Amino acid sequence: MSWLALAGWVVAINGDRGLAYRGAPETGEPTGGIKHDHHVWHSDKVRALVASQGSQVTFFCGGSRNFPKFVGLFDGVFVLEADLETLRRRLDEQPDDERGGKQSERDLIVRLHQTKGGMTFRRTVPSSTPPNRSRARC
Repeated sequence: MSWLALAGWVVAINGDRGLAYRGAPETGEPTGGIKHDHHVWHSDKVRALVASQGSQVTFFCGGSRNFPKFVGLFDGVFVLEADLETLRRRLDEQPDDERGGKQSERDLIVRLHQTKGGMTFRRTVPSSTPPNRSRARC
């Protein structure tokens, strides 16, 4: 699993590397091929990581088409956005064997970025919560 521990109290988990597989978002049943709609995370692994008490704060980084299966376990969710130039630079740095490493995947990611495709939610903390407070909760 790809993670970073800071002073023993913060853990960041790259879900796209450590939790992801190709599966049906509704059932979790594995599927073949590469398709954006089938980029899901192992729900049982997410639940286990949330339940573990090894750190005070855990960040889950990445995206998953089956997030409704576990998003309620999180104290807060926020979406970071990059400008198109930064996104393209980061995609150019991706190895071929990682998501976004192949040109067809890069083209899809850029199209989704430009159209906001796949962005199902923006904020899950109460709208009455000031933005700086919601960041502190995440």
